[in-house]
Amino acid sequence: MRIAVLGTGVVGRTLAAKPDGLGHEVAIGTRDPAATNARTEPGGFGTPPFPQWQAGHPQVRLMSFAEAAGFAGLVMNATSGSAAMAALVAAGEAALAGKVLIDVSNPLDFSRGMPPTLDPVNTDSLGEQIQRAFPAVRVVKALNTMNCRVMVEPGRVPGEHNVFLCGNDETAKQAAADLIGSFGWPAGSLIDLGDISAARGTEMLMPLWLRLMGAVGHADFNFHVPHS
Repeated sequence: MRIAVLGTGVVGRTLAAKPDGLGHEVAIGTRDPAATNARTEPGGFGTPPFPQWQAGHPQVRLMSFAEAAGFAGLVMNATSGSAAMAALVAAGEAALAGKVLIDVSNPLDFSRGMPPTLDPVNTDSLGEQIQRAFPAVRVVKALNTMNCRVMVEPGRVPGEHNVFLCGNDETAKQAAADLIGSFGWPAGSLIDLGDISAARGTEMLMPLWLRLMGAVGHADFNFHVPHS
């Protein structure tokens, strides 16, 4: 499968490396590939410059957002919540139309400092905003309630724990579930919350997640909901 991951930060790199290791053709999208390739300073959270990361993943192609969207059959949005809409506009509605878009972003608002708040919240969600702005795209909200390393390596968390997903298209949710399953998640660990409006709930877990990370001192944890 051809997979595009939008975003070259730690989340994007982690999500690009996993399907690359599984034998998929992977592109990672950025606003300006030349600028991304020219970086020599560490990025946020101390991530190495992109060229250093790509040297360890030579099969992953660096492309513009538009090129990556056109290249792929399935797209993952791993940009920050504040940048997501602009990145998808740059990718282009025509290139995204009809494709499954797995949105892992959260609408964190840092304008009032830490901890961040959410915008939108309660009566809307970033997942819904993306679906409204791109009605021909099959948006699935998933994987946004955990650390990116847990997304692709669920065994980092002992015992059973869950992935929540939601979206308006059942076939798209199954495609997302299949990809997530290939990352090592058992089928029974996925919980379908229904249509894309359920993204309000999963996005609103992020403030709790951030507080939990501070309380336990690490990010290798997740939510578990016992269910039959």
